Amino acid sequence: MVTRWGICSAGKISHDFTVALRSLPPEDHQVVAVAARNLKHAQEFAQKHGIPRAYGNYEDLAKDPEIDVVYVGTIHPYHLPVSVMLMKAKKNVLCEKPLAMNLREVKEIVACAKLNNVFLMEAVWTRFFPASVEISRLLTQEVIGEVKMVRADFGLLPTNVPRSVQKEQGGGALMDIGIYCVQFACMVYKGEKPEHIQATGVCLDTGVDEAMVITLKFSQGRMAVCTCSRSVELPNDAVAVGTKGTIRVLAHMWCPTSLVVNGKETQYPVPEPYLPLNFINSTGMRYEAEEVRQCLLKGLKESPRMSHADSALLAEIMDEARRQVGVVYSQDKQ
Repeated sequence: MVTRWGICSAGKISHDFTVALRSLPPEDHQVVAVAARNLKHAQEFAQKHGIPRAYGNYEDLAKDPEIDVVYVGTIHPYHLPVSVMLMKAKKNVLCEKPLAMNLREVKEIVACAKLNNVFLMEAVWTRFFPASVEISRLLTQEVIGEVKMVRADFGLLPTNVPRSVQKEQGGGALMDIGIYCVQFACMVYKGEKPEHIQATGVCLDTGVDEAMVITLKFSQGRMAVCTCSRSVELPNDAVAVGTKGTIRVLAHMWCPTSLVVNGKETQYPVPEPYLPLNFINSTGMRYEAEEVRQCLLKGLKESPRMSHADSALLAEIMDEARRQVGVVYSQDKQ
């Protein structure tokens, strides 16, 4: 049975997700409609990707009876209202990260999913790469012993994308890229809530964070250090250090295609795209799309690899880090 996708928003990330879907068997995944706030943009997107239907608003997409699940690729502040609108129309939703602007909004989205009995998953694509699945297996089997320290870095040189530094559009290093570092620590420590969170950072004149360092202390003296920056390029790797060895994700830790386990490297290449991509290794979004399909086939309402509790923990940690650094969005004041 084919999984029929609707694409909500015709921006860069939606382009890459649609390209990724085309790397999967067409008898399993099909994109049947796209919506944008501008009909012309939706039509251009549909023509580029061979999508049958284009809508000039998100409400018409929600009413389309031939859609099984919608990918929400809007900017961060719209994740809550758009996802809620879709789920009230009984649509399953895969929403880009961050799931919402704060923990309060995450709880609201999750409550809406449960009320309407639909599937909901935060699109933290890193969780679903074969390399990440292998990391979870290695940790379960204690190949590197007990993990005592986690470090994850993600830093990029400044870009000419205004959204990334504008508070009203959900900008800031943590919300945009630091989330990958925090989720890695949460994944390694299997969703355990840290006992202590300490954050420091540098804010721009726009009120969002340019850089942030977050230290997490877990039970039994285990630690994690997460560093993100929108001003310099960091090594962009991640490492979990245990009592018997080390697991290292090489450059591009947010889309892991190479693992080094106790000195031995294994490659996990992603398929080549049929159209140019906006972001590196974006065909790797195929793995989260396939996770959605498998969950729907099993009748699940959330993914065991990125559960609603995982999304809530991620939001809770980032809320506290932002509070300490002084990054406050309008959504935090409601």
